[in-house]
Amino acid sequence: MNINFDFIKNLGIDSDLTKIAEKIASNQRIDEGDALRLFQEKSLGFVGYLANAIREEKHGDNTYFNRNFHIEPTNLCVYDCKFCSYSRLIKQREEGWEYTHEEMMDFVKKYDGKNVTEVHIVGGVLPRYDLPFYENLFQEIKAHRPELHIKALTPVEFLYIFKKAKVSYEEGLTRLAQAGLDSIPGGGAEIFDPTIRQQIAADKCDGTQWLEMHRIWHKMGRKSNATILYGHIETYEHRIDHLKQLRTLQDETGGFQTFIPLKFRNKDNQMSHLAETTSIEDMKNYAVSRIYLDNFDHIKAYWPMLGREMAQLSLSFGVDDIDGTIDDTTKIYSMAGSEEQNPSLSTHQLVDLIKRAGRKPIERDTLYSQLVDYSYLDINEPQEVYVELPVLN
Repeated sequence: MNINFDFIKNLGIDSDLTKIAEKIASNQRIDEGDALRLFQEKSLGFVGYLANAIREEKHGDNTYFNRNFHIEPTNLCVYDCKFCSYSRLIKQREEGWEYTHEEMMDFVKKYDGKNVTEVHIVGGVLPRYDLPFYENLFQEIKAHRPELHIKALTPVEFLYIFKKAKVSYEEGLTRLAQAGLDSIPGGGAEIFDPTIRQQIAADKCDGTQWLEMHRIWHKMGRKSNATILYGHIETYEHRIDHLKQLRTLQDETGGFQTFIPLKFRNKDNQMSHLAETTSIEDMKNYAVSRIYLDNFDHIKAYWPMLGREMAQLSLSFGVDDIDGTIDDTTKIYSMAGSEEQNPSLSTHQLVDLIKRAGRKPIERDTLYSQLVDYSYLDINEPQEVYVELPVLN
């Protein structure tokens, strides 16, 4: 890998950090001590430089996005996560929503004739949303629009619905795959460390269960994503342990596609007394994640959480994916106080955002097949040009 050591020398970097750069230059894996040193390093420029070198080695200037929309079946939940601004307990039913099967299909049909490639389905946990419910929903989505990729549910939901159905993880995941589930998002990982998890999300699936369900899914030949919730009561050591467990599972299965660091937002939840991380800390977290997770192809900045300007900045700190068009179909982060209160970007706007960061916008499908290269289009072209470009299914 091409690392400019004269540039590093000019930054006044000490010998221990230079050794980390030498490891990266020779494609050696960094260890947990190296990751901690990078988190503690005050020079964001150095950490960002290394992460960007890896990003460009893997992807050049390519920056990925897709055309997607979300369905959030309910914000009512049997669990009481302290960090969550989105969910409401069942006794708070008047503050929430519960979509029926028919209403969810109406969401899908709203996009008939539009070049979307993915529906992302995740929400609260309620008894009515059980295994047969999701089997029927996925089957009807596929019957209505076979090419639409269904990325849905997390181990938090799986654990509940499989237990209720009295089936094993293997049987439950197999049934959902047969019904049309194509891939699994990365949600629900939070922080794997049990002491931290007990304090912020004591009553839902633990880290071991989360990892096991992804392991089973990968061994079925399927793909999934991974996340971390950072910036609350965890330490750098807790973050690194989380990354280590993900890297270890990826060594075993190769089934993870992308890693998405999710920033704790402190509006209207039981942890609102905590300050949010700074933008500097956010960029460092992306950068260290890119450096440490050498066996992950992609690092994603979820722009509805981070805000479009910070997502744009992250493209210089190891990030090569900024998610999708969303179309104002998610409330998870807007309810937590993110800058994006109505998260929706057109294809034209996403292309503009990426190009203004000096990167190459590539539309992908969920499994990272490249669909459209927008780098050759002038951003001053009418938006209709972007909307009407065909997606290669």
